[in-house]
Amino acid sequence: MSGFWDWALVAYRAPGVSEACLTLQDTHGHNVPLLLWAGWTAAMGLALDEETIEAACDAARAWDGAAVGPLRAVRRTLKGPIPDIGDAGREALREQVKVIELAAERALMSDLEALVPAASGPAMSKLEALVEVARVWARVVPRPALAALAERLPA
Repeated sequence: MSGFWDWALVAYRAPGVSEACLTLQDTHGHNVPLLLWAGWTAAMGLALDEETIEAACDAARAWDGAAVGPLRAVRRTLKGPIPDIGDAGREALREQVKVIELAAERALMSDLEALVPAASGPAMSKLEALVEVARVWARVVPRPALAALAERLPA
């Protein structure tokens, strides 16, 4: 079985995946590592039950609230010019924050990978896994955006 982090790096670089993920994040409020985790479980033929999905969403919410979300906000704030702050220092700090944000996402992804039970029950398709996770994550399930992501994720 391929590790989630390694699979996610390859998947995120596949044509259209990063765009689909960022649309789901920025337009629909979804969590990219959580969506990739759902896609990875389906690609690996792993079954997800309701309890595992709930635990994954809880972990993603905790990491998002405590680390990933605040770091992303700081990184985005540092993206453009800030009055009275030099561009070189701002950009250098932004790059450091980006590294820390990625480390926080990787820690979340490690926690998510640890939640997956050994093979038990029938595996879901990528779209089924994405929809089931999205159902627990948010009230609105953006099926067209999830279908677009499912089509682009590698096997």
